[in-house]
Amino acid sequence: MNSLRGIAALLLISANTVIWCVPLYLLGLLRLVSPGRMRQGLARPMDGLVQVWVGCNRALFAGLRLTRIRPQWEDDESLSPRRWYLVLSNHQSWADIMILQNTLWRRIPMLKFFTKRELIWVPLAGLAMWLLGFPYVRRLGREQIEADPSLADLDRVATLDACERFRNHPCSVLSFIEGSRFSLAKHAAQAARFEHLLNPKLGGVSYVVDALKDRVHKVLDVTIVYRGGVPSFWDLLQGRCRDVEVLVRCRDLPGAVAGARDAAEVRERLRPWIESLWQDKDARLAGLGGLAN
Repeated sequence: MNSLRGIAALLLISANTVIWCVPLYLLGLLRLVSPGRMRQGLARPMDGLVQVWVGCNRALFAGLRLTRIRPQWEDDESLSPRRWYLVLSNHQSWADIMILQNTLWRRIPMLKFFTKRELIWVPLAGLAMWLLGFPYVRRLGREQIEADPSLADLDRVATLDACERFRNHPCSVLSFIEGSRFSLAKHAAQAARFEHLLNPKLGGVSYVVDALKDRVHKVLDVTIVYRGGVPSFWDLLQGRCRDVEVLVRCRDLPGAVAGARDAAEVRERLRPWIESLWQDKDARLAGLGGLAN
């Protein structure tokens, strides 16, 4: 029964993706050859198509009873789809994206996030994310950068280019600042300072904050808790993930960031604030019995 539900969910989500990718691709191609003002104007209907796609997926999740998402909001009264947001979340599974999209749908603008360059080859979604202006980054290892120091600048330039586009109309920038999905092996390898989280990495998010600090209305501090254990994406589609808690705390950027002169200074001023967020998030997960692991 679970396999049949998973196949049905996969087919329906795939069909939904194909349906909305067709007009998205057409608008995206038009945008590529359009002058600046028109190019900016086309971004809104393209984002709108993605919101419809997410809304259809929400309906599929509900209709097939794939999971129960239980959001808990704190200080969310001023959220609006017409403002800019930075979303910081723990990261455990490919299912996280679908859970976040379902939870935040129409509360804030469409989520945009940094993704590995290799994912541009994913059928339908890879090209769609590129047309939508998602920043593709290489996430090079230290050995690669040491072998060719010029590579270190590639992700920075990609991030800055994306942030310049993000300034043109309201959007929500999602950052999994742990840099990778949580696993016990990664936790041990980096001698993590937290029991249920990996250490936060501030490189990418510091560039985002530096570029958008005069735009960001709120930071959404999100904690995803999978009550029955962390599911794979296939587990989610099969309905094996019965219960998800999503804790969303709306916060202001620390005031010290406003006066930072560059991304390096932003990073240093963000560091104690992010550390505090992660300590609090880790304590909440510990209070829930470490159910995120």
